[in-house]
Amino acid sequence: MPARILLLVPLLLMAACSEQPDTRQAGNTLTLDQILGRDPSPEQVTRSFDPKQIARGQTLFRKNCAACHGQNAEGTPDWRKPLENGRYPPPPLDGTAHAWHHSTEELKNFILNGGPPGEGRMPGWAGILADQEIDDILVWIKSLWPDEVYQGWYTRIENRPK
Repeated sequence: MPARILLLVPLLLMAACSEQPDTRQAGNTLTLDQILGRDPSPEQVTRSFDPKQIARGQTLFRKNCAACHGQNAEGTPDWRKPLENGRYPPPPLDGTAHAWHHSTEELKNFILNGGPPGEGRMPGWAGILADQEIDDILVWIKSLWPDEVYQGWYTRIENRPK
C-alpha cells in the first residue's frame, strides 16, 4: 500500500500543477483580472486632477481629518482590530485599506453624515465643511492611491452601471 501512495503523490502533483494558469505573458505578469478570468479594463485611466485642488485638499485634510486618519491618510495602527466598544478605529485612506471600495458619492456621504453606522465613530461634517472643501479632500485622497488601485476603483466602482 505505501508503494501505491508513493506512485499516486507525483501524479497528483503533476495534475495540480497543470491546472494553474501561466501568469507570465511575454515577460510581464498578468493582471489580477486576467488571472481570475475577468475582462481587463480596455484602456488605462488617466488622472487629471488639478494640482491646486490637490494642495487645497491636503491642507483641509490635515486641518480636519488628520487627527484621526493620520497626516498622510495612513490611518490608525491596528485599524482592522475592533476597539473594546466593538467599533473600528479610523482606517487608512491612502489606498491601502477599503476607501476605494466606495464611489465618490458614497465617500462624500460618509464625510457629510458620518461613518457607516455601527462600524466606526466618524462624525458628520455637514455644516462644517463646504461641498467644495469635501471635493478637494476627496481629490487629495484619491491622488494618494496607487495607479492600480485607482484604475480598479474608477472602472469597477466609480463607473459601475447603476
